[in-house]
Amino acid sequence: MYMKRRVTARPILNMINICEIFKSIQGESTYAGMVCTFIRVSGCNICCTYCDTPYAREKGRDVTVSQILDMVAGFQCPLIEITGGEPLLQQKIPELCRLLLDSGYTVLVETNGSRDISLLPDGCIRIMDIKTPGSGCSDSFLTENLNHLNSRDECKLVLCGKDDFDWACDFVRKKRLHETCTVIFSPAAEILAPRKLAEWICNGNIPVRLGLQLHTYIWGNNVRGV
Repeated sequence: MYMKRRVTARPILNMINICEIFKSIQGESTYAGMVCTFIRVSGCNICCTYCDTPYAREKGRDVTVSQILDMVAGFQCPLIEITGGEPLLQQKIPELCRLLLDSGYTVLVETNGSRDISLLPDGCIRIMDIKTPGSGCSDSFLTENLNHLNSRDECKLVLCGKDDFDWACDFVRKKRLHETCTVIFSPAAEILAPRKLAEWICNGNIPVRLGLQLHTYIWGNNVRGV
């Protein structure tokens, strides 16, 4: 007698909640100005005072890892950045990074520094934010992450004023951060004038790069898909 086989539904475990995927000009980091595919994931565990992507905190759409790979392949761009929100809140991000690296992409991962960056596979370039007091989230930083940085990685500090600048200089000096990786000081948009930050860096001979959000000069602030 034929017995119908019982099929048990299995949960889909390879989903990543995505806010948007698009191709644009890389606006930050030492890769600024290059064509880049962005994978922006949804969800964030902190709320910075100057957040320029508040919409990324909202729930997006669940997409499989294989679908993401197909989507980025269509852009035919060798440089990819995974950003958010906070990418490391999602379990499948390290696997996605491995698959992208195996496919020959250069993979940047921008993280707010509150989660363990050692979970990312070798070959990823970590662009780690170090939150200053002006962000309202300086207590979120996982100090152990400094032990996992290498010379290919970058650290970004977004500054809201002179107090943030002094704090950041002290942090970089005490941690000798500039001897480990590239350090970038960026002015919080519409809060700190780039010219003022440039003066402070020059006057103090601070061993960092000045970073400006190139995409905001092209398309303006808080514009999606750029």
